[in-house]
Amino acid sequence: MFRFALRRLLSGGVLLFLITTVAYALLYAGGGDIARRIMGPNATQDQVDRRAAELGLDRPLWEQYSSWLGQAATGDLGTAWFSRQPVLTEVTDRLGVTLSLVIGATVVATVVAVALGVLAAVRRGWIDRAVQVLALLGFAVPGFLIALGLVVLLAIELGWFRATGYIPLDHSPGGWLSSVTLPVLALSASAVAAVAQQIRGSVIDALDRDYVRTLRSRGLGFRRVVLKHVLRNSAGPALAVLGVQFIGLLGGAVIVEQVFSIPGLGQLSVQATGNGDIPLVLGLVLVTAALVIVVNLLIDLCQAALNPKVRLS
Repeated sequence: MFRFALRRLLSGGVLLFLITTVAYALLYAGGGDIARRIMGPNATQDQVDRRAAELGLDRPLWEQYSSWLGQAATGDLGTAWFSRQPVLTEVTDRLGVTLSLVIGATVVATVVAVALGVLAAVRRGWIDRAVQVLALLGFAVPGFLIALGLVVLLAIELGWFRATGYIPLDHSPGGWLSSVTLPVLALSASAVAAVAQQIRGSVIDALDRDYVRTLRSRGLGFRRVVLKHVLRNSAGPALAVLGVQFIGLLGGAVIVEQVFSIPGLGQLSVQATGNGDIPLVLGLVLVTAALVIVVNLLIDLCQAALNPKVRLS
């Protein structure tokens, strides 16, 4: 298991290096006159040149990148051009907000999807068809429409939750729960659809296996066989889908945070991209890529624990 984890960790490090390298090259290649954009059209050429020298933009691109990479390796992601704040501080201040939404949506999606998938596979009939329809709607309806619908129905019409804004957990646990409930529900819809479909298919396939008939012939109850044995054997493919959905939830957070005015990484990404704040965009790319790699590593370790054959891959 240790060698398996080490291989995955090393490959993740190489992937992170490639992602940041490509992102750095693309951002600076399409950046145009960065110093002029920061200083504005009314700045003199001398002011623009001084600003470019302050930012190190007068050096060759490879030298700029090697300097940034060396600082990033020590945890220093530079300073945002517009806010003049450390990039790491800007990102970490928003990271907890986005993670609370994404992790909450992942938990909700897992619980609901497992329940719906197992129910559809075991009961079949109209329950299976109803779950299929719900899954199709989860795939077909865009996340921002679900978010707007939840705001209109549960926040504006019924007044059960906050329509917009975010309250930190340490300020008010109840207010925090009210502010994240609707975004979490909006984010989790597509993930529920994907994972429920995978669970349903895996459970149906497992129920036709010989070991299920053997366990049943030995007197084990059907519920115990499903919960203890069938779900364990169905968990591997579902975990893979859940890992992909987690990455999708990070992307979906960009839209959801805009709809609900939540100050997370998604909102920060939109602002940094609109401003052309390259150090801040690079910091967001680095942190997001590292988060995705860590999640994939955890998924791989869980699959290796469930199925020893995975360790040989």
